[in-house]
Amino acid sequence: MKRLRDVFILLTAAVAFGVSLTLFRRAVGFTSPWFALVAMFCFLGLVAFARPLFLLGLPCWLREVRVWEVRGRLYRVLGVPVFGELLRRTPLRYLQPLVYLRRYPGDPTKVQAQIEGAEAAHFWAAALIIPYMVFACVQSWWGVIFWFLVVQVVGNVYPI
Repeated sequence: MKRLRDVFILLTAAVAFGVSLTLFRRAVGFTSPWFALVAMFCFLGLVAFARPLFLLGLPCWLREVRVWEVRGRLYRVLGVPVFGELLRRTPLRYLQPLVYLRRYPGDPTKVQAQIEGAEAAHFWAAALIIPYMVFACVQSWWGVIFWFLVVQVVGNVYPI
């Protein structure tokens, strides 16, 4: 019964996001940077609703944890420990409550799967925006490209 409920919730969310994107496209146009940004957020929201049913996967080359990612100068310079504290000690923690050990006490493999799923969502959201950024380059919309790079780095690449 829970699975049926999760499917219903996902389908309802998909319809809501689809209708919202269609209406937003009519308001601002398909080539608007705002449409691309909202599409990315809708994708992330849809992935969040899908998590009880399935998790997106990361490409193999992103799954391996490298030594420099866990310790060392670059780890500290990039502010990874500070970012971790920011995610744990602010309302941002409510965006993905399944990535904390207290959610699955005694089962770190479930937490790891949720973390990888969250990272995969950001990876695929970043990939979704790249074609629009290429389009913006062709149009010479340098301000748009700059802000999308900021969104990509802060909103997608850094969380990965």
